[in-house]
Amino acid sequence: MAIYWIYIATCLLSASVALATTPIVRLIALKFKKFDVPTERKIHRQPMVRLGGIAIFGATLVSLFFAWLAGALDEFTAETLSTILLLLLGGSSFFFVGFADDLFELSAIKRLCMQGAIASIFWSLGIQIDTLTLPGLSAPIALGWLSLPITVFWLAGVVNAINWIDGLDGLATGVSSIITAVLVMLGIAMSQPVPAIIGSALLGSLLGFLYHNYNPAKIFMGDGGAYFIGFILASLCIVGPQHIDSPFSTVLPLVILAVPLGDMIAVILARLYRKKSPFSADNLHLHHRLMSFDLTHQSTVWVIYALTLATGSLAFVSVGLVSWLTLSIGLTVLLCFGLLCFGIWQLKAVATTSSKPSNIVVGKGLW
Repeated sequence: MAIYWIYIATCLLSASVALATTPIVRLIALKFKKFDVPTERKIHRQPMVRLGGIAIFGATLVSLFFAWLAGALDEFTAETLSTILLLLLGGSSFFFVGFADDLFELSAIKRLCMQGAIASIFWSLGIQIDTLTLPGLSAPIALGWLSLPITVFWLAGVVNAINWIDGLDGLATGVSSIITAVLVMLGIAMSQPVPAIIGSALLGSLLGFLYHNYNPAKIFMGDGGAYFIGFILASLCIVGPQHIDSPFSTVLPLVILAVPLGDMIAVILARLYRKKSPFSADNLHLHHRLMSFDLTHQSTVWVIYALTLATGSLAFVSVGLVSWLTLSIGLTVLLCFGLLCFGIWQLKAVATTSSKPSNIVVGKGLW
């Protein structure tokens, strides 16, 4: 039971730090005029601070540092502690690349090259996808030299997927929170301390930041935050679900991260089909398409939250922690509750609208 309290305390401390420091980061960014300027394809219509990743990054590191200082990590093995340190160093490296882009607006090619270089370095240090395990295979397939390009592609791919889905207030933060929660619960259930403790710290920082980032947002996470989150999630999938004794261990990370990865792949294919650069800006993302159906900002965000929760829940079925029946009942109850809340919200919106004075003036041509 004691180990569970470590995860809970780390999460709560991280959330508190992120909640308290985000306004400070915002004030400093405002002082130095570090804004995300609105464009035709962006949803926000006024300049927004985009350095919120500092609060996420700092809260995660601070909570883990205090957990270590308090002796909460003493029962972890030396190998576990070294893996934790390695992942945090990798996350820090990606954070500073994204932070540099937030400040100086690096080109897409420069960012991609830096991501590939950092991912290669940390592959050499041990963060590796070295086997392939799929249903129907009698034994895992060793990847050999393919381990390097596959690992680099995975790390850079998830980093950019998280960054690309950050298009609405609270969207990337909420989606990342759900994915992180799934990884934490899998880590605890499968006795994997690395994803459990790092995930707990990251989850807390995301929830604390979400308070300020949810619609209407006061601050954005920026590339620094998205890169840090993306690397941590991608690497936790390597040291966590990838090592679960299950024929679905290779598929699990793809299922857990299905929404951001699916969005990125669909956008890239659509751009290539239109003979455009994969890095060109447009309105082809999932949130753009949902809003084209006249969904509100918040409704679109919650639809994508629900999709992320649904795909993440499949991971528990894949490893036998939850039955299909239990999952079906749970998702059905959740869906009914969501529809009920949405219906109540719509009724309140209609009542509020109807109670306002009409702007229609007879004889003024406003019909």
